[in-house]
Amino acid sequence: MRSFALALFCAVPLAFAAAGAQAQQPLRTAVDGTFAPHAFPKLDGGVQGFNVDLFTEVAKRLGRPITIDSASFSGLVPALNAGRYDFLAAPVTVTPERAENLLFTEGYLYTEFQFGIRRGSAPIRSLEDIRGKTIAVNKGSAYDAWAQRNAAAMGFTVQTFDSQPDAVQAVVAGRVYATLGGNTTIRYAATRTPLLVPDFTIKETRAHWAAPFRRDNAELRNQVENVLECMKKDGTIAALSEKWFGVKPGPDDAENTVFPGYGVPGLPGYDPTPHEPRCG
Repeated sequence: MRSFALALFCAVPLAFAAAGAQAQQPLRTAVDGTFAPHAFPKLDGGVQGFNVDLFTEVAKRLGRPITIDSASFSGLVPALNAGRYDFLAAPVTVTPERAENLLFTEGYLYTEFQFGIRRGSAPIRSLEDIRGKTIAVNKGSAYDAWAQRNAAAMGFTVQTFDSQPDAVQAVVAGRVYATLGGNTTIRYAATRTPLLVPDFTIKETRAHWAAPFRRDNAELRNQVENVLECMKKDGTIAALSEKWFGVKPGPDDAENTVFPGYGVPGLPGYDPTPHEPRCG
C-alpha cells in the first residue's frame, strides 16, 4: 500500500469543524489508485484525479489535514470497517445492500454501468448480445456484483481483475469480449486507449456515487456532506467534473444538486433532518 500525506489546512475553518486536538488529526481515507480518472498515479509520485481533488478540497474546508492511501478496491471497505480509515474517498456506488452496513453522504456524482468493447468488435445493441461472451470487471466493485448476479440468467461468463485498467487491457488484448464499468471511467479509458470503444449503457443502473463512513460516525458524515453541499452551491464540484470528465454537468446532475437531509434519500442510513448548508 502506498500512502502519502496531503498537508492541507484551511485558514478559516467552517464553524462546525472540530476544535483543538481533533482538528489537528488527519482525516484518513483511501482510493483505488488505478481507477482513472478518479484516482491514478502521478509521474512524480502520489495520485491524482477527480476524487483526489474533491476530498482534498473537502479536508481543506474542514480545516484538517488529510492522508490518502492507494489500495485495491476490494480491500477498501474491510479496511474502513476495521478502523483504518475515517471514510473512503474512492467513488463507491450506493446500493441498498451497502447502505445496510455503511453510512453514506449524499451523491456527488451519478453513475451508470457501461460496456467497453474492442474497436472492430460487434457492438452491443442489447443485453442479449452478451450471451455466450466473457465480461471483465474490477473485483469487488458494483459492476462485479451486477455481473455475478446476472451471469447465469443472461448466459455470459465473468472474469475478475484487481483493477479496471487490467480489465480494459483484457479487452484490448482480445482475451474477453467487453469490460463493464462506470460511464466516467469507460469514457476516460477510451480517450487513453484507442482500441477501446465505449458501448452499450445499462440505463436502469443509474445510481449515486457517494462517500461511505462507518455507521457509528454520523457526525463526521454530516460534516463532510455539509462541505459537499457547499461545493455544489459554489460550482466547485461541477468544475472538477468538467476538468476530469470533459463534459459540463447539467443543472439536474448530482454535481449541482443539493439533496434534502443527510445521505441518499430512500436508502438505509438516510437522515431526513432538514438543514441548510453552512458555508464559510
